Amino acid sequence: MTLLQPGAAFPDLTLNLADGTSAAVADLLGDDFGVVLFYRGSWCPYCNAQLRAFQRALPRLTEAGIKVVALSVDSREDTEALIAKHDLTFPIGYGADAAKVSVATGAFVNDDPAYLQSTGFVLDPRGSVLVSVYSSGAIGRLVPEDVVGLVRYVREHS
Repeated sequence: MTLLQPGAAFPDLTLNLADGTSAAVADLLGDDFGVVLFYRGSWCPYCNAQLRAFQRALPRLTEAGIKVVALSVDSREDTEALIAKHDLTFPIGYGADAAKVSVATGAFVNDDPAYLQSTGFVLDPRGSVLVSVYSSGAIGRLVPEDVVGLVRYVREHS
């Protein structure tokens, strides 16, 4: 397992989306700064709180030129229910292969049942990692305010 360090290219991951389509993370983020969130599952209260926080902050993130995508091993049905419950409007992927995502990104995996531990990445417009936040458990994750501050700092100092 290799952790993605700042400057590393984010891997070419394709998400299965709840609307029945699939899309590459790079295509979903386009030429904007991006946040990629791996969450443990719709059953995780910490994950629910993080996803709700990013949804609430979406106007500020959008204004700052930052797009958000999220991914879990959840089923399509569980993902659809999560999206509806929290009125999530950013792309949410489902059915991730935890082992493959871990190999590609370094994300920690719970073995039984298999799911991705909370992991977050902030990407620059070229798809390079600015920050990676890896957690081996329920806590330790990106928050929207830090992302907005980081992107502002990067823009001011580049």
